[in-house]
Parts: sequence; structure tokens; C-alpha cells
Amino acid sequence: MIASAGPVQSIGVRPGPDEQWWYRERRAVLARALARVGGPEPGRDQALDVGAGRGALSLALLDHGWQVTAVDADPAAVARCREAGVDAHVADARWLPLPTASFDLTLAFDVLAHVDDDLAAAREMARVLKPGGSALVSVPCDLALWSAHDIARGRVRRYTRATLMRLLAEAGLICEQVTHWNVLLRPAVRLRRHCVDGWEPRPRHPVVNRLLAWLLAAERRLPVGSFPGTTLLARARRPG
Repeated sequence: MIASAGPVQSIGVRPGPDEQWWYRERRAVLARALARVGGPEPGRDQALDVGAGRGALSLALLDHGWQVTAVDADPAAVARCREAGVDAHVADARWLPLPTASFDLTLAFDVLAHVDDDLAAAREMARVLKPGGSALVSVPCDLALWSAHDIARGRVRRYTRATLMRLLAEAGLICEQVTHWNVLLRPAVRLRRHCVDGWEPRPRHPVVNRLLAWLLAAERRLPVGSFPGTTLLARARRPG
């Protein structure tokens, strides 16, 4: 359900889906967000990855020292997570079979846009957080980018900054920061998305993959987080 990432292959070998520029950048975005949340501490180190997919972000959380539980509605995705060594369970994001106030961090990257009742899912994320716990949420943004790509990926909406902040507030979370990413590529993405019939799963040529990765790496060093991008990243917390 939720795609994820892995290490880069050498030039001349087409990177597989886990080495694509987009998935590599997701890991980098997560690392920066975790730095703002603060590292795990003894007794405050439980993280929940909602819509974990193949588990790459769950593994990234493990690498950062978190104790991770992953959930996904797809049994095949859960099996992949378990094969990778992640504690994973089949669950609907709207009804998490987990105790209230049991996690210090909840993560949902490109999940809420796939859920009909995104408020129910956001409330469940808030419910399982301990008081003072943090939530990291990324969503596709800007209805002008809506295309057959979104439909093929199973999305039912795109967000604006205002609608994302309102959703988190209605779920009972205090929104601390909302930023855009994939800003520099947004014009090209908008043009390309309206020229294709659906999702393009083919791997990019290694040179193209590296160029796109370089552009996103350059974006990290530029003050462009307030400009429109293709994705919003929110950091929020449960009052406590």
C-alpha cells in the first residue's frame, strides 16, 4: 500500500523500486523530521508505522533506535514487513487494535489520502499516542495535481495546508509545523501527470534517478519549504 525505500545501486544498473529517488527522499525527510521530534528515550521509544507497506520506513525507525510496531490493511504487505524483521499486524487505519496511549510516535506517510474516512484514521493515530507523543504525517497536496496517477495509486483526495491542519485539529492533535517538499520538481510533476494515463511503475534510468535525487538533495539546503510542492509534511502532538 505504502511504497518505501532502500540503498542505492551502482550506476549502470537500473535501480529497483526501493532505490528510486522518491523513496530515498522519503527516508531523508523522515530522518529530518525525527531529528525535530527528538530521539527515543528509555520508556519513551515506542513507534507505530500506520500503512507500513513493505516496511522500509519501519526499518528506518528501527535504525534510529525506535521500538516499532507496523500495521497495514494488506496481508501481503504485513508478511513482507515480518520477513524484514518488523513486528507487523493486519489492521485498518480507522480501527487500530492497539491500546490507548501506548505509543510515543505515530507515523503515516501517504496513508490518509487513501482512506475514505481520514478523520477516523487521524483520531485513531491520536488515540494510541501517549500524552505529549508526536505524530508525523505526509499527504499529497494541491488539487491542481490531481490526475490519473492518484486514481491508479488508490487515493481519494489531495490536501491543502488548511485542510490538513483542520483534520489534525479535529483529531485532537496540536499541529506544530507543516511544510512542503518536492518543491523544485512540482512544475515538471504537474506537466507530466497530465500527460500520462496512470501511475508509471517503470524504474528510471540510473542517470535520471541520480539527477532527480540530486534536485531533491539541493532542495533540502534551500529555504523553499513554504512554497508549493507536491507533498505536505506535518508534525503534531497529542496534548499532555
